[in-house]
Amino acid sequence: MARAKEAAAEALAAASDGAADAVLSGRAESIESGTLSPKRARLPGPARFALAVVLSFALSSLGRSFVDHCSQNEVGSITREANSRTELSVLAAWRLFGLALGWLGDYDGFDVAALALLSHGPTTFLISVFYGIRALTAGAYLGVDVVSAFLPFLLLRQLSGAHSAAPGTPNRDIVTDRSIQVLTSLQSALVYSVVLFLAGRFLLPDSLVLYFEGIPTIQPAADAAFLGFGSPTTQVLSLLFGLAARTFIFTPLVTTPRTSEDQKNAEFDPANATLGQTVAWNLWGYTTRTKVSLIRTAVAMLFTAVGTYLDTTLAIKGIEPYGAAVYAGVWVTAALVTGLSLRYVGSI
Repeated sequence: MARAKEAAAEALAAASDGAADAVLSGRAESIESGTLSPKRARLPGPARFALAVVLSFALSSLGRSFVDHCSQNEVGSITREANSRTELSVLAAWRLFGLALGWLGDYDGFDVAALALLSHGPTTFLISVFYGIRALTAGAYLGVDVVSAFLPFLLLRQLSGAHSAAPGTPNRDIVTDRSIQVLTSLQSALVYSVVLFLAGRFLLPDSLVLYFEGIPTIQPAADAAFLGFGSPTTQVLSLLFGLAARTFIFTPLVTTPRTSEDQKNAEFDPANATLGQTVAWNLWGYTTRTKVSLIRTAVAMLFTAVGTYLDTTLAIKGIEPYGAAVYAGVWVTAALVTGLSLRYVGSI
């Protein structure tokens, strides 16, 4: 009788295990086939991107309205009366392009926030230093632009290993070292300060007089001091630009691992290569890290150029297109020199 009970218990346990395996197997098959969703199902990529776009536009609109209300529309005295439907479409299309590039380029919240600062920061400098808008008000508008780019990506996309300093990230000790973070940010800020100083001494005064109709003063450009001494706004913005450049260029650069392409480039033999292979190697035969730095520097220059040009010509009255292009060129030069300097530091 005892042996019969033991045999029955073993049979019942085997049946239970088999049923559990069948249930688990069926659940796995259902999840794979799409008939049963896992507990932590995520929205598909296109849906998350659409939600990020909606959140970004909504935050930007609400934030600007709030700043206008709190500052009693202080910038209204220098802004254009109205934009045509075409101009508004251009501004919306550029913002959408920036979000799409960030999403498709696998950028995270810190990346798009840095690009937003590089794109809208030059206009903040212009209206606060030359047009007499309070630094607090101008900074609030810049903060709205940065937050409206950063927050949707933070909520809908995980931080990259470079910015989260996840275990296993190449050169993790470099990106987590506080002294290196401070020094590279100060280096980038120094580049921006020097470029602004030189532009103020040799380029900006004439351009501001000729192509910025109604500008209240050009004295800050003519009296530009080295490293922005005497102008706290210039110093603060230079530090913010340096931080943004380090975040967008230096951190992804040093955390990029070696790839198989690096080995192929190192083993390249021009004596046995075809003409096409030799030309391709000379034009783009760089290491993966160098390619990352060049691409990100180019993106920073693009956002600086287009963002500054549109913000000035379509938002501030009296600015001619040529003058806006010259002003944007100053900041593009600063972005270029900063990117090259960070690449040099990252290669040491």
